[in-house]
Amino acid sequence: WDDYKGVDVRGKTVVMLVNDPPVPLPDHPEQLDPAVFKGKAMTYYGRWTYKYEIASKKGAAAAILIHEAGPAGYPYSVVVGSWGRENFDIAAGADALGRVSVEAWISLEKAKELFSAAGRKLEDLKGLAIRRDFKPIPLGGPANFTVESNVRQVASKNVVGRLEGSDSVLKQEVVVYTAHWDHLGRDPKLSGDQIYNGAADNASGVAAVLEIARGFSKVQPIPKRSILFLFVTAEEKGLLGAKYYGSHPLHPLSKTVANINLDVINLWGRTSDVTNVGQGMNSLDEVLDAVARGSGRSVKPDAEPEKGFYYRSDHFEFARQGVPALDPKGGSDFIGKPADFAQRTREDYTKNHYHKVSDQVRETWDLSGAAEDAGLMLEVGYRVAQAMNMPTWNEGTEFKSIREASLRP
Repeated sequence: WDDYKGVDVRGKTVVMLVNDPPVPLPDHPEQLDPAVFKGKAMTYYGRWTYKYEIASKKGAAAAILIHEAGPAGYPYSVVVGSWGRENFDIAAGADALGRVSVEAWISLEKAKELFSAAGRKLEDLKGLAIRRDFKPIPLGGPANFTVESNVRQVASKNVVGRLEGSDSVLKQEVVVYTAHWDHLGRDPKLSGDQIYNGAADNASGVAAVLEIARGFSKVQPIPKRSILFLFVTAEEKGLLGAKYYGSHPLHPLSKTVANINLDVINLWGRTSDVTNVGQGMNSLDEVLDAVARGSGRSVKPDAEPEKGFYYRSDHFEFARQGVPALDPKGGSDFIGKPADFAQRTREDYTKNHYHKVSDQVRETWDLSGAAEDAGLMLEVGYRVAQAMNMPTWNEGTEFKSIREASLRP
């Protein structure tokens, strides 16, 4: 699938839709074709990060993404909250010169105004864009940007702990647990509470990995492979801590057998299941299934694959380097609670607390499920650390060829 069709966009502004093309099934147009971009599930190519990456490779001067709550997976307020404030990136020096100069979002309403001013209807062009033969359409006007940047250097740290493996050979290989310790800081423009505590996102994940590390310190026998507990910075600024580790690993990524990432754990009680975001990507699924069954629980796929959660947290920076990565979440079948409890809780959090100052510790939290999930993830990592073979990517995944290339002698 090639959206650019050889069109020269050097020095031009490109306007793109977020997510993958929603290609319908030929015989059932009300459904998406699972053979094209995984159907309903978002792929790496639908993520906004990739949109800017490909625009940079094509030499565009500016790249604008049209926000839509459904395809993006969050409301426009999240974009404003994250992008309408100071942002960060890794100091890349000369490497940054090839990057598109302007990366921006616009609301759906503003996009409609833009296309109308160009004599086009956005909905018409969206209909064309789901076709494989779609070719970029010129809007017939100039785009001018004036950007004033105040640049400062910020020093921040990844924090790491290591448990050395017991096998003289396999201890050179590592299983990495990750959780990000940052959030959004403080916004002095707000009245009242100005502090983004990030209690769920992601102090909860940090606490879980700390407890898993505590558990590993007592496990006997000591695992054959080494275990890394990596608390990364600047996830909310573009997975920067994980990205930095990916280019400066403490152990070669070819020796990094797996990553298990904890980002917002279950804070609302025990569940009979656990969610596997990105289920079907790699053989870590089999380990998670086996451990869950052993404790009388089941594993379910992400209920909202269209939101691309697999590409939105720190494990993605391992995956894009070829390391098989697992992104577990709390389950949806809460024991002793109504059937719609999980959905209502998730929707309430996304609407009222996600990336807001109200993300703070609550008396209504029930950490019994979090404790069970942490134990589950400890067992998964232990089994991977003990196994003869390294986990592998499944056929058809975006990262299989990257891994295979990294393992070649």
